[in-house]
Amino acid sequence: MLTFPQIDPVIIAFGPLKVRWYGLMYVLGFAATYLLVKYQLRRFRWQELAERIDNLNLYLILGVIIGGRLGYVFFYQPAYFLAHPLEVFATWQGGMSFHGGCIGVILAGTIFCRYHQLNFWRAADLYVVTIPLGLGFGRLGNFINGELYGRVTEVPWAMLFPGAGPLPRHPSQLYEALLEGVLLFIILWAVKHKPWQEAPSSLWPHGSMLALFLILYGLVRIVVEWFREPDPYLGLLMFRMTMGQLLSTIMIIAGLALWSLLAVKK
Repeated sequence: MLTFPQIDPVIIAFGPLKVRWYGLMYVLGFAATYLLVKYQLRRFRWQELAERIDNLNLYLILGVIIGGRLGYVFFYQPAYFLAHPLEVFATWQGGMSFHGGCIGVILAGTIFCRYHQLNFWRAADLYVVTIPLGLGFGRLGNFINGELYGRVTEVPWAMLFPGAGPLPRHPSQLYEALLEGVLLFIILWAVKHKPWQEAPSSLWPHGSMLALFLILYGLVRIVVEWFREPDPYLGLLMFRMTMGQLLSTIMIIAGLALWSLLAVKK
């Protein structure tokens, strides 16, 4: 059994102002996306979006924060937040839903691209291949906070998490950081150029990167959830699946449907 590293979730404090590792992980994720999207804009020569990238990023940041928080509120603890509505704004306490953030980003990107008459699918291809890095950083933030830990296990690398009882558990946050973060980034980055080829095949139309991400993330999340402790306020739902698995199943179906529609349209 490994010892859980006791890391103060607060990096530094200036009076009431506190800089937390969890928040820093979000900043690192946004920064990585910004730099890698700019790199792709130069490579694929899309000047029209390059001139508007800062404004689009603002929309997307708001989309992921608002969508992530509202997703957590409505998907995971609607009754609690109905009774404590002001705590909806207490994001520093944790509580963000990836699935909600994904919906928020897609909606924000769609609104921006329509308003500025940009091709949403092309923009989605650029951004979605960078998202796994942000996910990886976010899961490291969960690990530092000692939250979203795994199920009880006897594997040699199990850990005792503070507040999780006396039994060793899977460090499932690290599994997610490796699978949702590192593995997904390697796969998506390796095929990112396919929709931008001079003669792209019908299998790789613009938007296929988004569809592929939805499918792969859904599959990875379903697998990892078998090692992650179910949410105590929800437990296991239909078919003994967690909320994360149910939402990820919908993601996979949406990704397959989207790719099929785009390929036919192409």
